[in-house]
Amino acid sequence: MPAISNKPYRVGRSKTGLGLFATKPIKKGTRIIRYYGPILDSRIPEQDEIENKYLFELNGRWTIDGSVRKNLARYINHSCRPNAESDVRPRERKVFIRAIKNIEPGDEINYDYGTDYFKAYLKPIGCKCVSCEAKRKKLRAEARAERVKVKARTEAKAKKAGPKAAKKKKLNGHAFGKANGRARA
Repeated sequence: MPAISNKPYRVGRSKTGLGLFATKPIKKGTRIIRYYGPILDSRIPEQDEIENKYLFELNGRWTIDGSVRKNLARYINHSCRPNAESDVRPRERKVFIRAIKNIEPGDEINYDYGTDYFKAYLKPIGCKCVSCEAKRKKLRAEARAERVKVKARTEAKAKKAGPKAAKKKKLNGHAFGKANGRARA
C-alpha cells in the first residue's frame, strides 16, 4: 500500500510534460515547497560550465542546480499568469515557492520563470502555458471570423453585380483564352 503524503502537492501529467499539482487547498501567501539542490559557485569554472534547465540563479555568484530527482519543485511549470512565485533568499542560499492566489485541489502549480529563461527556452518554441494557449486560440478564432466576413462580402458583391458581371467574366476568362494548352478556334 502506498504511503499517504501530508504534502499539499503531487507530481502528475501536464500538457507540457510533468507538473506539480495541488492535492489540498493552498491559501494565498502559503509557502508551498522549497526549490533545492547543490549550490554552484560561478567563480569555479567547472561549476560555471554546468548547463541544464533546472538551474535557479540566486544572484551573480550563486546558483542552485535543481536537477536532483528529490527536488519536486523542479516539476513546477512556467506560466505567464502564474498562481505562485519564487521567494529568493540569496543570503540564505534558498528559494521557496509561495502561492500568490488561492490554489484549489487539482490545479497545476506554476510560476513565471523570468525573462532570461523565457527568451532562451520558451520563446523559440512558443510558450505552452494556459494563458498563451488561450490567447492563440482567441486569435485563431478572430482570424476565422474575419475570413468568413471577407468571404460573405465577396459573395455579396458578386451577387449584387449579377449576371452582367458573370457574362463579362466568362468572356474575359474563357472565350478567348486557352483550353487544355491549345488555342481555341
